[in-house]
Amino acid sequence: MSKYNDKNRQQRRGDSRWIDKYAIGELDFKDENSQEEDDASVDRQCSGLHFVSFGSGSSGNCSFLGNENGGVLIDAGVDPEHVCRDLEDNGIRLSKVKGILLTHDHADHIRYAYKLVRSNKHMRIYCTPRLMGGLLRHHNISRRIKDYQVSIFKEIPFFLAGMKITAFDTSHDATDNMGFCFEVNGKSFVVATDMGIITPRAEHYMQQANYLMIESNYDLNMLDTGKYPEYLKARVRGENGHLDNKVAADFVAKNYHDDLKWVFLCHLSNDNNTPELAVAEMTQKLQARGLTVGDGSFAPIERDKAIQVYALPRFDTSTWFVLDD
Repeated sequence: MSKYNDKNRQQRRGDSRWIDKYAIGELDFKDENSQEEDDASVDRQCSGLHFVSFGSGSSGNCSFLGNENGGVLIDAGVDPEHVCRDLEDNGIRLSKVKGILLTHDHADHIRYAYKLVRSNKHMRIYCTPRLMGGLLRHHNISRRIKDYQVSIFKEIPFFLAGMKITAFDTSHDATDNMGFCFEVNGKSFVVATDMGIITPRAEHYMQQANYLMIESNYDLNMLDTGKYPEYLKARVRGENGHLDNKVAADFVAKNYHDDLKWVFLCHLSNDNNTPELAVAEMTQKLQARGLTVGDGSFAPIERDKAIQVYALPRFDTSTWFVLDD
């Protein structure tokens, strides 16, 4: 192999020093700073895939995916004090969070990324080189954030916190937008937020989901009759804007399969949507297929429904979900 091709290969892998150290293999949730605790938990069986959202919408986005031994954050647009407090209330210390995965470079998704890694130096930021470049161009943020970056690339899987993770292309007006497919224990959790249309690659991964976090940003009638100026309405409706309730519901209903158990509606607009409208649209389309739809409450009467639908709160922490007991 020529020196040029070898250099190219290394660039596509990202910074190999960080990949080798932090792209962790299957089911490895080790905390290097707590060997005693690790030894005690070697034989402890994890209770399932844990998911929680700390905020979802243009005011700030951040969620956690993993298990009781650790995991990852998806985006970093919520105050770290809020995130840290709610993680610790549920038995997860930040020392167990291996990294932050960024979907795109808008402020409501990256606002606290540097603050988090600067205060938790074991963490790394996982994003493409193009996304990091956009972040540095568009925001007043320390260039030292690059010291914490692990370069990833769309459609090239990597391992982190015991999960196989694949980034895929989405359509939005930011830099190198992406969703993520997380595979663990034979299950697939797919995150698809901030997208004006469902791209072919997003569709491919979303169709495989057992648990799907999908944008349901606006109700078209509320947007059309609302207070937004016309240019902003056009931006929201556009192919690089956001997904409306009907499009999200039509997609899920059309692509439903027996192994799709949960749908989390994310990034609801504060001005052009309500949780009740988003959930009702999704529920009606699924019921039209003859499915029973639960409300995600874990109430006994809801547990045996074919699928659960839950709207992630805009400002507050969601229910702490254990998805695969």
